[in-house]
Amino acid sequence: MATENRINFWRRNAKVPGRYPKDTKPKFNNLKSKKASSFHEFARSTNDAWDIDEEEDEDFLSTPAPTLSSPSGLHSTSTQTQQQQQIQADDTETGVSDRLSPPSTEALDFKDVQEEDAEYWEHVNGKVVKSSSDAHLNTPSVRSTLQKQQSLPVRPIIPLVARMSDQNASGAPPMTVREKSRLDKFKQLLASPNTDLEELRKHSWSGIPREVRPITWRLLSGYLPANKERRELVMKRKRDEYFGFIEQYYQSRTDEHYKDTYRQIHIDIPRTNPLIPLFQQPAVQEVFERILFIWAIRHPASGYVQGINDLVTPFFVVFLSEFVKDVENFEVAALPMDTQRNIEADSFWCMSKLLDGIQDNYTFAQPGIQNKVKALEELVSRIDGDIHNHFKRYEVEYLQFAFRWMNNLLMRELPLRCTIRLWDTYQAEAEGFTHFHLYVCSAFLIEWRKEILSMVDFQGLLMLLQNLPTIHWGNEEVGLLLAEAYRLKYMFADAPSHYKR
Repeated sequence: MATENRINFWRRNAKVPGRYPKDTKPKFNNLKSKKASSFHEFARSTNDAWDIDEEEDEDFLSTPAPTLSSPSGLHSTSTQTQQQQQIQADDTETGVSDRLSPPSTEALDFKDVQEEDAEYWEHVNGKVVKSSSDAHLNTPSVRSTLQKQQSLPVRPIIPLVARMSDQNASGAPPMTVREKSRLDKFKQLLASPNTDLEELRKHSWSGIPREVRPITWRLLSGYLPANKERRELVMKRKRDEYFGFIEQYYQSRTDEHYKDTYRQIHIDIPRTNPLIPLFQQPAVQEVFERILFIWAIRHPASGYVQGINDLVTPFFVVFLSEFVKDVENFEVAALPMDTQRNIEADSFWCMSKLLDGIQDNYTFAQPGIQNKVKALEELVSRIDGDIHNHFKRYEVEYLQFAFRWMNNLLMRELPLRCTIRLWDTYQAEAEGFTHFHLYVCSAFLIEWRKEILSMVDFQGLLMLLQNLPTIHWGNEEVGLLLAEAYRLKYMFADAPSHYKR
């Protein structure tokens, strides 16, 4: 019965994204307009947990660029950008607890809704026209659309990267007495002639202070040695080695053998965190292209695979934070060239160290991911039989949602600030990015137990699992997730009768 329902849904449901209702025939001359409108409606009706205001981006991409004869379009886009940056700047000045709490719907002014909606395609008198003046607001169809839009859940704009420095104590001032004591302990460990890496991992498990995170990540990843005197020498040698690779190999990106690899990288880079201004800067995108291309040609067994581009971002942001506080909106090209080169080289080597441990995730047929998804299924079946049986009843395969969890290490499920905190623990934990990640995914799935069991159809389950509402998550939620993952590991990792590694 479940199989028949699922097949019939995909075959006949008119609400499937990209499919027109039966009573509507698409016209070729307004195809782009239709697509933008249907995507807008679809995005508004779903709770997308990690792509804030994705409909605005889709609308921008699908709408023809304004010509010189219509400067109002340029002015409108510029105004929206300035308003968004102002909102983000104001939010940066507020406390973490204020940022994580959902905004009141009463604060949403109806005029603001009208101004926002003026940038979208509206249906008026059976035709698709672009709302460009206040006169359109008086038409019944537009007014009805605006009222419906106002009644939908508010999707606030909150920074994905900014204030990550305050994430050492969620909901508390950034430098409490306890945090100062922890920072002093880190500085003491890092200042010793030979850093005790085991002790450093022990202290890093519960989060690393922003001030010492870059050097700590370099040490825990294995990029730098524990001996303090050798660090500068090793760092200089590795940076020179990386730029030697650039000089030797990067010009070959247009060769017949490598042009497909470079083309895929070039396509994927703009998709990397598209809503964070930092990653849309040409200078940053060029850095990512060089890092990914050099890694790909130096690892022919896997080459470049979609998803690897996401794994560069935490390292890049952390190493950039050594020099910048507001990394989200900072113009990287303004940094001295030597600083830019150092950030790029360090990001390459630390990403390489990470991928060395999970490269089977990206070789042919991606056997590492297949095995991890299978292990997740077995583990969840023992931890929570209700969830497992619920998936079986509605024929939801773990691969349909957990593939991305393994391929991107939950980066598409969590805000970037949470990913950075999560990686503090992954680098402190033995086999953090491989074995421990399995238990984090299990704990993450069970976190949404109530919501999962409330969904009684295939489509609803997949929509939930692919758009989990984590946008307001901070350190407190990540800390609880890691604690639960550790508990599961303690119970099941060494229990062959329950779960076998």
